[in-house]
Amino acid sequence: MLQQPIPLYRINDSITGKYKVNLYILRADLNHPYISGNKLFKLNYNLQEAKKLNKHTLLTFGGAFSNHISATAAAGKEYGFKTIGIIRGEKYDELNPILKFSSECGMQLHYVARSVYQNKKELYDYVNTLFITENFYMIPEGGANELGVKGCKEITNFIDMDFDYITCPCGTGTTLAGIVQSLKSKQHAIGFQVLKSEGYIKGEVAKWLNGITNNNWSINEDYHFGGYAKIKKDLTEFTNWFEQTNAIPLDYIYTGKMMFGIYDLIQKGFFKEEQTIIALHTGGLQGNKGFE
Repeated sequence: MLQQPIPLYRINDSITGKYKVNLYILRADLNHPYISGNKLFKLNYNLQEAKKLNKHTLLTFGGAFSNHISATAAAGKEYGFKTIGIIRGEKYDELNPILKFSSECGMQLHYVARSVYQNKKELYDYVNTLFITENFYMIPEGGANELGVKGCKEITNFIDMDFDYITCPCGTGTTLAGIVQSLKSKQHAIGFQVLKSEGYIKGEVAKWLNGITNNNWSINEDYHFGGYAKIKKDLTEFTNWFEQTNAIPLDYIYTGKMMFGIYDLIQKGFFKEEQTIIALHTGGLQGNKGFE
């Protein structure tokens, strides 16, 4: 699915200049018009497996603002799969940009009560019963499975320079788990958790690492701004400033929170002079329209 290099941009502004850190952003948001960012990596091997198993439908899960939902819908349209999206919560009278785009790609949207959605066994039993006649391949929420992790291990292949830190926003921990497995010695990965759930992402990443303990990764839970899909004025002001200053747009739900955290940590002295930080842009820009 990936056919061209991912551009790496150096960030030169008043903050990086003052604190003399080398900050780069890996523009994975540019790797595909609709299956952008880390979604392309997480879906790549899952699509290959679905084709190998001769499955005709992709079935996956997500909230109303899930970039994974829209990416799966776009992938299905592009690669010839029917798609079903199991959406957490009640049906909306008017679809937000994420769900509208997914529907326009041909995805069948099916809404499930939050109480059912939260119980994975009950949810999967319900889905298997409801769509028993569909020849579907199931992709977990956020592409969080072994094939998703395998795809994300390849992200660092697109970085042709030495670095000290690599960062990414985290909703399931899948991307970070893949990145961690690809690191060289003395490199460290930081995941910026975008939802409010103490210890959740740390546990998920540890699960994908199969219990391997090392010191080359960490989770920062300080910049979720109240929870998933929650934003505040200082976040929107920062993302607007960053785009105006660096000509790179950020989304509010994922990358904006990560970059806010990076800049705050730079100013607090966490990152030292001349250290090199690579920030992964995971896309999701279409979701901003729901907050405008």
